[in-house]
Amino acid sequence: MNTKLSNAQIAWRAAQDIEDGAYVNLGIGFPEMVAKFQPPGKQAIFHTENGVLNFGEAPAEGEEDWDLINAGKKAITLRPGAAFFHHADSFAMVRGGHLDVAILGTYEVAENGDLANWSTGPKGVPAVGGAMDLVHGAKRVAVITDHVTKDGKPKLVKRCTLPLTGVGCVTRVYTSLAVIDIEDQRFVLREKLPGLSIDDLRAVTGADLVIPNQIGDLVAPEL
Repeated sequence: MNTKLSNAQIAWRAAQDIEDGAYVNLGIGFPEMVAKFQPPGKQAIFHTENGVLNFGEAPAEGEEDWDLINAGKKAITLRPGAAFFHHADSFAMVRGGHLDVAILGTYEVAENGDLANWSTGPKGVPAVGGAMDLVHGAKRVAVITDHVTKDGKPKLVKRCTLPLTGVGCVTRVYTSLAVIDIEDQRFVLREKLPGLSIDDLRAVTGADLVIPNQIGDLVAPEL
């Protein structure tokens, strides 16, 4: 049994909760993987803030059209009905509440829903970028992340210590160990790896964890 989910498996699990026809923005990097795992019979409409709506999966290597890229400068394909628009119009979509879901990575997420995902401190990137708009414009904000940092420290914390991207914006966190909702400024466990004990999960979570009567098994296919 795996001791934790891979990044692809975390992305797969997050994709299962996206409604058919939802307008979705995926953060640069790891969250872009979510687009690969659309459940059968469901198709999200993906938005990228540099001005494309309804793009498809990445092209085969060697078939890239570098006029067609997402916000992470990665090559994309277009689905039927895709549209192009000005950067300002793209952010009007975001700020106007027209996106159903934003799925982002994170450095820290707090039990009150605060998100810190753009800077690790003074030597980090110089500005927050479009994530600040996304977390307060999208109707639902989810985070995908390893449960702990590379040196084993919790990413799910009582209060963020890194510069904030948004305040009280996250409602669900998909990690390598669990699926956790943020409700009433508390972390509420919804699913965990079958072989992981509650005590072991609490030991790597930097805030109190509410344990409801029913908890699902976090199971993902081999990817």
